[in-house]
Amino acid sequence: IWGGPHLTSADTDLLDLAGDVLAGGKNSRLFERLVYNEQIATSAQAGMFANEIGGIFLIIVTAQPGGDIEAIKRAVDEELDRLMRDGISKDELERVKASRRGGFVRGIERIGGFGGKSDVLARNAVYAGSPDFYKVQLQRFNNASTDSIEAAIDRWLKAGAYHLEVRPFPALSAAGEGADRSGVPETTSFPEVAFSDFERGTLSNGLELIVATRKSIPTINMSLRFDAGFASDQFGEPGTSSLAMAMLDEGTKRRTALQISDELDRISATIGAGSSLDSSTVALDTLSENLDKALDIYADVILNPAFPEADLERLRKQRLAQIGQEKNAPVSMALRTFPKLLYGEGHAYAMPLTGSGTEASVSRITRDSLVDYHKTWFKPNNGTLIVVGDITMAELKPKLEKLFARWKPADVPTKHSANVPVSAGQRVFLIDRPDSEQSIIFAGNVAPPTGAVNEIALETMNESIGGSFTSRLNMNLREDKSWAYGARTLIQDAQGQRPFFAYAPVQTDKTMESMAEIQRELGEYLSSNPATDAEMAKVKDSNTLSLPGRWETNAAVLRDIGEVVTYGLPDNYWDTYADSVRGLSLEQINEVAGQTIKPDNLTWVVVGDREEIESRIRELELGEITQIDADGNIITTTSAN
Repeated sequence: IWGGPHLTSADTDLLDLAGDVLAGGKNSRLFERLVYNEQIATSAQAGMFANEIGGIFLIIVTAQPGGDIEAIKRAVDEELDRLMRDGISKDELERVKASRRGGFVRGIERIGGFGGKSDVLARNAVYAGSPDFYKVQLQRFNNASTDSIEAAIDRWLKAGAYHLEVRPFPALSAAGEGADRSGVPETTSFPEVAFSDFERGTLSNGLELIVATRKSIPTINMSLRFDAGFASDQFGEPGTSSLAMAMLDEGTKRRTALQISDELDRISATIGAGSSLDSSTVALDTLSENLDKALDIYADVILNPAFPEADLERLRKQRLAQIGQEKNAPVSMALRTFPKLLYGEGHAYAMPLTGSGTEASVSRITRDSLVDYHKTWFKPNNGTLIVVGDITMAELKPKLEKLFARWKPADVPTKHSANVPVSAGQRVFLIDRPDSEQSIIFAGNVAPPTGAVNEIALETMNESIGGSFTSRLNMNLREDKSWAYGARTLIQDAQGQRPFFAYAPVQTDKTMESMAEIQRELGEYLSSNPATDAEMAKVKDSNTLSLPGRWETNAAVLRDIGEVVTYGLPDNYWDTYADSVRGLSLEQINEVAGQTIKPDNLTWVVVGDREEIESRIRELELGEITQIDADGNIITTTSAN
């Protein structure tokens, strides 16, 4: 950390660019050396943290597990010395300028939040005396030269000391006129909002195409969704889908990973790939002015991944480290073991909800495994490309036809998500974490697939029982009893039977009592204390009045179109959403609660100090208590008595 200039100083903007050269993306100096080449670190960051009267310049590097900290220190010093000695190249400057401009444009798509319109205008009004001061900063980025950045580095990063003089502030008081402070301002009218219109089409190779045109800012978001996801690992090793998608942008037949990163940085575009339970996605975010260049890279990544052996080994090490972290963190320990207990061995969903796999399975994944995954699931007839932003169907479709002309349809395996019965009675599984100050409680059962019940009624039911801060479960365990920092119920979307579960991290000495409260709340919701008019009205207001903010970004609209695609919802689902919410009845909510919540058939997973909690849990008489390890393997089983 070095002392640095204040928020509105020109040097702050220059040092931000210097930070991007050091650690902004894969092609930055520290990332490329420490994370990509030497592989002694997992991340690197650099840049300004500027405040009103002063700031700091930081370089932050996270070491690999068991990594050589001294080697990292030496490397950081060497790269900083090289930057001061040799300066910045024009290529680097071009890349970081494009990144800054793109980041600003994407930020102001939102109304609020960090980097949104209100944040930018308010910050500049307060600290620079002018809400449009952002124009000055953008001009600084545009005009920055290698010489001006290097001069700023000399002024600040070679300094031996930083001195700050703080003077007393003048006495301040609230203005006597200009605002009515007699009461809290109230909103009396609310805007109506309509979901973005979207158009459907199909490419000649069978790829489904959905385009929602939005002209608010000059950006385009794309998401190519394949019907695959973690569930497709039933045909291979657990963790294959997740690792294959992580490897997708690590090189193609035409480009290395660093070339991909460099080309994207130069046009301020990003490509990301990943998997969820039932789908695998490849996303693109680009400025509309750079669409053709971005699409060329995007298509290359989709069609021609190389899955380089060296990068596979690098990502394998990272994935194994990730699994090790998951098996040491209480919440992820439960998330790793819960699905197998709920669905049974061999089910498509009976894998860690993180999708990461196991140490054994990840160790067995080969380059051929990843190539086979791509050949099997990346078929145009198995995908839907969703596009939201500054483009029309007529403009986009010819570009895609050309890029994907050689991509041919083929048969794709059918994923099997067989139905399973709810547990016969209740079961308790305990993962021992000696000396833990709190216990993590999960309690759940299988519920109908997404779209099989009234989804809007289900959403309202869940928010009232445990899906929001003011829900029954959270107000009970957190606000009333202070046993937990937070307690929730969650419903995981899925094409097959999905998991419904309650979740609470609680203090160790209140583990049994918290389990009893969870069971009572779920049971009474179905019997003596069902949803009320007041609860329903509160959730209705929350879910309808928040819609203008829900759909303010391209990414948010794309996300909700993705829900329609993945779970087979009707195309007008979001068009009719507000009216459907307002028209809900208590009878509908109670009906879907009975279809979802099974308080007498819960599977419990508790992570905590076994010596402190097991004997008390037995008092609940929930049946046998089975001790398992972090992989879900049985260690011991003891009777309820």
